[in-house]
Amino acid sequence: MNLIFRLIYVFILSLFRERLHLGKTQSRLSLRVLPNDLDINLHMNNGRYLTICDLSRVDLFIRTGLLKTMFRHKWMPIIAEHTMKYKKPLGLFDRFDVLLEVTHWDEKFFYMQHTFQNDQRVIAEGTSKGCVYARGSGVVKPDDVIAAVEQDRLK
Repeated sequence: MNLIFRLIYVFILSLFRERLHLGKTQSRLSLRVLPNDLDINLHMNNGRYLTICDLSRVDLFIRTGLLKTMFRHKWMPIIAEHTMKYKKPLGLFDRFDVLLEVTHWDEKFFYMQHTFQNDQRVIAEGTSKGCVYARGSGVVKPDDVIAAVEQDRLK
């Protein structure tokens, strides 16, 4: 619940940003380290990076139209695996960018690269794989997800 204001910020911001095509695409969010992001060492907590990755995916969902399609079909996004490598700390009020790139997909998962940068310096890098899940029928193939989003864009 402590990120509700950031979620609202990202949601509103994403509504007014350039639309992206679902597939191999990239989004970028610019944020700042807030006091509730810090751990006892006074740098951004390792778990917060994963939460910020969630926010970057929300940005991507909105800007590609995937969020609308997921609501229409009653689909859910699921992250199956996530890894993160931390290289440099981020301190209180430091600005940073988080880049999310959908690199590829297979029959079940979308694969994503997350890069946190501060002044073009890489702070942390991570990868995740996720899928879209339909209750009752299981995982929706990425090609079918992309086709549904494209079809919704034509409406």
